[in-house]
Amino acid sequence: MPAEKVVKDIRRAARKHYSAGDKIRVVLDGLRGEDSIAELSRREGTAENLYYRWSKDFLEAGKKRLAGARRVRRSPTSSRV
Repeated sequence: MPAEKVVKDIRRAARKHYSAGDKIRVVLDGLRGEDSIAELSRREGTAENLYYRWSKDFLEAGKKRLAGARRVRRSPTSSRV
């Protein structure tokens, strides 16, 4: 079992971590439609399902933002009124 744990740890450490900017760039490239998602994924070294997950997250965040979900209503305080 220890050998399996070592292999699992190596695989986990070898994963590439993408910044938010990289994810946005990839999703926008996919939305442009100049290349297929398969080609885009090959070029970026990612799985196609990862593109679709990022795309869904990106669009959901935009939808929430446009709906005003992030607005925080604050009650007036005596010092501000």
